[in-house]
Amino acid sequence: MVKSGALAILVGRLNDVLQYAVGEPLNYLVNWGRIYSLWPVHLETACCSIEFGAASGPRYDLERYGVLEAFGSLRQCDLLIVQGTVNRKVAPRVRMVYDQMPDPKYVISMGACSNTGGLYFDSYNVLKGVDSIVPVDVYIPGCPPRPEAIIQALIMLQNKIKKQKFAPPELKQIETKVA
Repeated sequence: MVKSGALAILVGRLNDVLQYAVGEPLNYLVNWGRIYSLWPVHLETACCSIEFGAASGPRYDLERYGVLEAFGSLRQCDLLIVQGTVNRKVAPRVRMVYDQMPDPKYVISMGACSNTGGLYFDSYNVLKGVDSIVPVDVYIPGCPPRPEAIIQALIMLQNKIKKQKFAPPELKQIETKVA
């Protein structure tokens, strides 16, 4: 006969063992897959898109860092790269694009115009940063930023993804109901 206190300790230890034996390797594999298969959506409104094109070319080759240039639909992409000036007319469309992307989704703000409004910061129509409409993970400074800065931003985003904990959507729903 097992006492209820001993059973609770046994179940707690079993949970720890399963988390260590299954959860950690699964977390590593899922994040590894996410790191090296980023599918970007480009919102190109200014000269930053030319620099991104240069970074995608053969000299810098972003595919070495896991950024795939195979563009699918918005429902397949997980990285939003905002390049250039975002004005008030474009802002709802940026949010619509962000909302159509599947979770987890990441955002890179590229260039001074998308970070702070750039040269047009005092204009009535230009947003003072894209972070007022979507959450930004990595900012790339510069006007326009160099391809090396784009690569550094991608590495920073990959390090951020590496630290994330994977939880299936069903488990997330259960955790929110309990809490």
